[in-house]
Amino acid sequence: MTHNVKSMLDTYPKDLGGVDQEALAECIAACFECAQTCTACADACLSEDMVAELTKCIRTNLDCADVCDATGRVLSRHTGYDANLTRAVLEACQAACKACADECEQHAGMHEHCRICAEACRRCEAACAELLSALG
Repeated sequence: MTHNVKSMLDTYPKDLGGVDQEALAECIAACFECAQTCTACADACLSEDMVAELTKCIRTNLDCADVCDATGRVLSRHTGYDANLTRAVLEACQAACKACADECEQHAGMHEHCRICAEACRRCEAACAELLSALG
């Protein structure tokens, strides 16, 4: 997916304002991967026999998926760029990913889908931190 993200960034007709394109592409890809993984994890949790004990995990997965999807879409738009909004969205995504990873890690020993989800959330959390750092 990162290849397509980079290709689209390369075709943007105007200057991206000195934004680190590598960090931006990685963050966009991580956001969309995390959104998909969290959605799938929530669905897998719903299929577990102990679904009642996974209520918080499901909710956290779905919140994280929504925040990551919105962040990936905001980061994909560059016309009329607003640095303050971008920072706020990245910070929210970083917080959602941390919360989801923390929750999924509690179930990772029992449910492989939670382990995989926690890893995707940590990658996205780190990508958001990297891009925030690059934005200054």
